[in-house]
Amino acid sequence: MTLPVLIDVEELSALIEAGAAPRLLDVRWALGDSNGEQHFRDGHIPGAVFVNLDEELASPPSPDEGRHPLPSLEDLQAAARRWGIDDGDSVVLYDATGNTAAARGWWLLRWAGLSDVRLLDGGLQAWESAGLPLAAGIGESVTPGSVTFTGEVEPMDPVAGHIPGAVSAPTAENITGDGRFLDATRLRERFAGLGAGDSVAVYCGSGVTAAHEIAALAIAGYDATLFPGSWSQWSNDSTRAVDTGA
Repeated sequence: MTLPVLIDVEELSALIEAGAAPRLLDVRWALGDSNGEQHFRDGHIPGAVFVNLDEELASPPSPDEGRHPLPSLEDLQAAARRWGIDDGDSVVLYDATGNTAAARGWWLLRWAGLSDVRLLDGGLQAWESAGLPLAAGIGESVTPGSVTFTGEVEPMDPVAGHIPGAVSAPTAENITGDGRFLDATRLRERFAGLGAGDSVAVYCGSGVTAAHEIAALAIAGYDATLFPGSWSQWSNDSTRAVDTGA
């Protein structure tokens, strides 16, 4: 059975109002913007916990592994416990950039063995557009969780180009102007037009927005694999082939 990828603001708001809120993770991050935590303090969905993508959803960068290598399971588990996640919890992630950052956390938590992990469709903009309240400040204190991961695994780089055989599939084309994912039919049409078949692998610059592409593929019914190091890892080895052009 395909697990749901998205939750809309109406369902999330109803869960919060009923006292059945999932663990909410705010993954405010964008390339060149290191002020995610300040954005969180300026306004976030009540009950959310800020997640630092660079420090908690990645290990330190290196030429061998790229700019956002996967964190170790031990480090990810420790971070998830800091966020207050227990085994069996429902988790919802969001950001303010069409889930292009939050998808990294979505993919990692599913990779680590959690099953009920979803993205808030439309992110913070959808929440605000619905007239729902924001909280300010550092956020509520969180009781440390006890989640245990199973470990079931599936212009900043040296050169420009792409991995031979790759097809360009910009993540911005997965979403509408208001940051919501296209519906499953339109996404299937998009990926079919790009030649997607039974075996799909995805990469980006450093393995962050590629997770957004995997979420879109999952909505469309494709089971895709992430190349975590992506171009930042591939391009740091001069022996690897590089293609340019279309």
